Amino acid sequence: MTRMILRRLLLGAVTVWLVSVIIFAGVEILPGDACTAFLEREAKGQLLANCRADLGLERPAALRYLDWAWGALQGDLGVSADGQESIASLVGSRLRNSALLAACALAVGVPMAIVQGVVAGLRCDGPLDYGISSLAIVSMTIPEFVSATVLILVFSVWLGWVPGIVVAPADYPVSAFFPGIILPVAVLTLLMVAHILRMVRASVIEVMASDYVQMALLRGVPYRRIVWKHALPNALLPAINVVALTVAWLLGGVVVVEVVFNYPGLGRMTIDAISDRDLPVVQAIALIVASAYVGVNLLADLLSLVLNPRLRTHTARRA
Repeated sequence: MTRMILRRLLLGAVTVWLVSVIIFAGVEILPGDACTAFLEREAKGQLLANCRADLGLERPAALRYLDWAWGALQGDLGVSADGQESIASLVGSRLRNSALLAACALAVGVPMAIVQGVVAGLRCDGPLDYGISSLAIVSMTIPEFVSATVLILVFSVWLGWVPGIVVAPADYPVSAFFPGIILPVAVLTLLMVAHILRMVRASVIEVMASDYVQMALLRGVPYRRIVWKHALPNALLPAINVVALTVAWLLGGVVVVEVVFNYPGLGRMTIDAISDRDLPVVQAIALIVASAYVGVNLLADLLSLVLNPRLRTHTARRA
């Protein structure tokens, strides 16, 4: 078991390293650099040379990558294109805000998706199943900006129950984002529930049709006990990876949602950095998002190994 965990951790570390190389190389091949983006029309002659010397851009790319990677390991992501502020301080509050949005959406969406998925699976091909599945498909096909606009129109403009946009700056306390965060969480919940409940539904149907469940029913085991002891635990295991992908997606900053609601998270910051051609900030955010994806999926794999004895045994035999 320990060997498997160490192997997964090593694979995750190698993946993050490869992603960091790709991100750095991708930024390197772009036309211009931080100095040309900052100086704009004045990016020429001695002024440009001095800027590149100050930022160390005249050094070989390999050495600059090693410095950047080593600094990132220590929490130092460099400075913004204007050289005035640390990227870590800029990203810190935005990452906190995106984590707040993700936590609220997960707290609402995951239990709702699991309950609906189990109910739909137990009532397979019934009216309740058709209703839940149809709503899930509809919510999956509606773009985020459409559902966000409709929610703003109904609950903010017509009813006036909640604010339509978030007006608090990024570095304000978490409490300042309420109740403006309610509508963004609602939009994300609609998307999350649809994907997760379909996975849970399929797992419940598969478990309830398995031989051991049918044998238990023939032996007179109470239906409620079968659902709670067999169907629900087995249905939750496949949902772990879906939830992990959802968490990474949320932490990466849901760009459309954050832009529509003016929410000061990583997604909105990414759009602003691209507009300002602040390449060091874009590079840092890309590394953070990639690390979040790898880390959360690694955690999901480890949880699957711990919670699923059959998968653990199969993996141990292969090892």
